[in-house]
Amino acid sequence: MKLTKLSIAVIAMLSLHACKPKESASDAETQAPDPVLAAYFVTETLPDAQSIHIARTTAKPGDAITLKGEVIGREKVFVDGRAAFILGDPEKLTSCDKNPGDACETPWDACCDSKEVKKIAIASIQILGEDGRVMARELKGVNNLKELSSITVSGVVDQSSNEDNFVINAKQIHVEKK
Repeated sequence: MKLTKLSIAVIAMLSLHACKPKESASDAETQAPDPVLAAYFVTETLPDAQSIHIARTTAKPGDAITLKGEVIGREKVFVDGRAAFILGDPEKLTSCDKNPGDACETPWDACCDSKEVKKIAIASIQILGEDGRVMARELKGVNNLKELSSITVSGVVDQSSNEDNFVINAKQIHVEKK
């Protein structure tokens, strides 16, 4: 008898859980923004933005810089649990959605571009906390920032930046409206 009541209770709980509506990607984009990260986003386009492939040739660690680009260049462009993402240079990289007839499920990965081209056309963008480390916060979805977003970002070239890894500590981010 106790086993039957327990079984009925478990089945009832499982059926209630199964009826719970699932959160969609659009729901995640409309959730309340993280106020700490939202403070880094600006509504006006940032002036004097350079293309990544050009900026890489002259920028040195410590330099103030403004870049323009798209959130493209790898299959996984956002770092889970961190305020960091990949910015790609659309003058050098082509997202798959711009290739006629391409039905790629991850068009932001720019999979048709070579590793050599990606190397010169990608920057790692990160937001640092007061401790000087990348914030442990999710950036995807803040101010509608997502894969394929066109953005400008102003910041400082990180001390760890080098020929192989162009790293920018973001101070301001502007997401273009589509």
